[in-house]
Amino acid sequence: DKTVSLRKDLSEMHEWITQAEEEYLERDFEYKTPEELQKAVEELKRAKEEALQKEVKVKLITDSVNNFIAKAPPAAHEALKKELDDLITNYQRLCSRLNGKCKTLEEVWACWCELLSYLDEENKWLNEMELKLKATENIQGGAEEISESLDSLENLMRHPEDNRNQIRELAQTLTDGGILDELINDKLEKFNIKWEELQQQAVRRQKSLEQSIQSAQEIDKTLRLIQESTATIDKQLTAYLADRVDAAQVPQEAQ
Repeated sequence: DKTVSLRKDLSEMHEWITQAEEEYLERDFEYKTPEELQKAVEELKRAKEEALQKEVKVKLITDSVNNFIAKAPPAAHEALKKELDDLITNYQRLCSRLNGKCKTLEEVWACWCELLSYLDEENKWLNEMELKLKATENIQGGAEEISESLDSLENLMRHPEDNRNQIRELAQTLTDGGILDELINDKLEKFNIKWEELQQQAVRRQKSLEQSIQSAQEIDKTLRLIQESTATIDKQLTAYLADRVDAAQVPQEAQ
């Protein structure tokens, strides 16, 4: 009987739709690791593709039901037509929901990748700052050399906070949704602790280098005065020698 066959096809499609909804849309998902999140994205992509492939079957069922209705007596129309309408509505709703959830999870995954990228960039800067602080720890040299080191450190300290703000916003977006919250909080805590420590060290080193420059400038000034004084004395003593003046005659200069 054609009606029985059509109802069987309709029933099978209804069952498949219900199963897909339960498996991909009704369950509560928790993503505690990047692997779980990535796996969920891949599963939803496959589910979305599978649903799209079912479009051919839905169209065949639709055509079969419409052909049957066109030839069958009116009494057989109503129930079958309602089943077909329900199937089309449920199928379209399933596709829409799968597309929406798939898009959302893809955006979440992109958000996670973006967060990792910003963290990687900022951690490179922190490592550079750490190396710079070690290099200026016991710096030797005159005022000019110390000043160059200070300029180099201050250039690093002027690093913009845009990336840090992005990290904060991306992390908030993900953790608000309960996604990778433990992992993200752990990464952020380590990053923020290191950031604060190095910033404080940099400020202390900046002040220390400024004091070192001032001390070096004072030493340079003192040395110049000594050199000028020595040059004057040397010139005077050389003149005495040329005039064959005896040391006993100029005891102060002799000293």
